[in-house]
Amino acid sequence: MSQATFLNRQALYLRPDPARVIVRPFKPATEPKDFKPTDKTRANHIVDRVLALDDATVASQLADVLENFQGRHRNLLRSFETRAAEMEEALFDHAPFTKLQSQLVGAYFLNEYSFEASALFNPSIVPHPDQTLAPPGGMRFVLSLRAVGEGHVSSLTFRAGTLSKDGAVSIDPTARLAATAKLPDNFDPQVDGPVEVLFDTQDISERVLFPVTAAQSNGIEDARFVLFEDEGERTYYATYTAYDGRGIRSELIETQDFLSFRMTPLKGSAARNKGMALFPRKIDGRYAMIGRQDNENLYLIYSDDLLTWDGGKPILRPQWPWEFVQIGNCGSPIELDEGWLLFTHGVGPVRRYAIGAALLDKADPSKVIARSREPLVHPDPSQREGYVPNVVYTCGAIRHGSRIILPYAVSDTFSNFATIKIEALLGAMNPVS
Repeated sequence: MSQATFLNRQALYLRPDPARVIVRPFKPATEPKDFKPTDKTRANHIVDRVLALDDATVASQLADVLENFQGRHRNLLRSFETRAAEMEEALFDHAPFTKLQSQLVGAYFLNEYSFEASALFNPSIVPHPDQTLAPPGGMRFVLSLRAVGEGHVSSLTFRAGTLSKDGAVSIDPTARLAATAKLPDNFDPQVDGPVEVLFDTQDISERVLFPVTAAQSNGIEDARFVLFEDEGERTYYATYTAYDGRGIRSELIETQDFLSFRMTPLKGSAARNKGMALFPRKIDGRYAMIGRQDNENLYLIYSDDLLTWDGGKPILRPQWPWEFVQIGNCGSPIELDEGWLLFTHGVGPVRRYAIGAALLDKADPSKVIARSREPLVHPDPSQREGYVPNVVYTCGAIRHGSRIILPYAVSDTFSNFATIKIEALLGAMNPVS
């Protein structure tokens, strides 16, 4: 089986970089079995040791920490102070911290985390909110990527780039530093509701949307971003999978500027599975999603309030050998004159993932007009090895003039780009009677 002849791969690869790190809270190991509530914790012991140091030793130890780590993070001393303030609530029976003691204590309760050490994959792409630097006939874009580090914890990271008039893709240089978002005051990770976070970094590639709630604790996975338009208002939404190490659920990101983000759990029977993708506008006055509720088929689902998703109508089932195991969506549908273009993934023998496409009726997306008999993209023999071999996958493409720009991941490890002429793609799809 060959790749689609009209697929133009770009010589551009985004690979994971273990040198990109953030600081995360560190908690000492569990207390011994005979531990009593009145006993000092291991954290108390660490603080007692720091407070026993004389002022000169505290200053020299802090200077040594800064010499080792300050060049790897922005505002590191502020991070130390914030962490120490968090720890004070968990500690007891100690003298007040001086400023230097507070900073050194905070350093003991943080650790570096290489958030993309293992993988940088499953991209989605949307127009950049600021098009002032776009070339004539071109477009600026934002790319979201799933990053995976130690312990298979997934977070969300970003890149900005440019599309030329003829569809050539370029990515802005990646910032050397990275940082997580600021959380609300008195944030409680156990509260199951909307969370708003804010970044203060200038470069979008510095921003890492890391799990913050209990439901997300093991990962924010496979964000499918879309630019949603409604009565002149433009909002970026992304559906993603929240994973706590045992169970999953679908959640929704909302942003206007990629600086502040609101993350909200989705409700309803259709939100208990993964891989939901929002249409870029309402259909007949209602929100619409493509989702997979039964781990096998694709459904069309409607909602009146964006956050509650129940029911649904099956519209696509596995039909060809390369998708016999299951099918799923590969991002939000793209509106064309001919209908809604929906990229899909199929799973075939030896759990090999490939990317295909379907065309849905514009007025009634439950009607399938055409679909690809053969996959558009499948694992190339020279690029099939990786964190999860034999997989190609995307979380969203974008239209640019007469072309589709398709970022996609290879073997759950790195990301690549392809461009597709819309006319050739539609011509290669099989009509559905």
